[in-house]
Amino acid sequence: MSTLASWIVLGATSALCFAIKLLGYYIPERWLAHPRLQRINALIPIALLSALVVAEGLVAKTHVMIDHRLAGLVVAAGLLFARAPFPVVVVGAAVVSAVVFHLH
Repeated sequence: MSTLASWIVLGATSALCFAIKLLGYYIPERWLAHPRLQRINALIPIALLSALVVAEGLVAKTHVMIDHRLAGLVVAAGLLFARAPFPVVVVGAAVVSAVVFHLH
């Protein structure tokens, strides 16, 4: 993709994001206060974060990869399940991922 095309895409994306944000101010508050919308809105960050973790942990370019990142994800999930503090989860996952990477 050329530099000019990249700038056009960036500008168009920025304008679209601004328009969506601006549109949010004009939506009636009673629509946003609907209980169903509140439940859906509460679940969106969880779904997006889960998709990001899977995409970053198991995918390399266009291929599914089972490698050291999966070991780190498994350890992080185990530590989260054990209710470990967040810094412990991050450091534990990083250490296990690094050890598996160097052993492989």
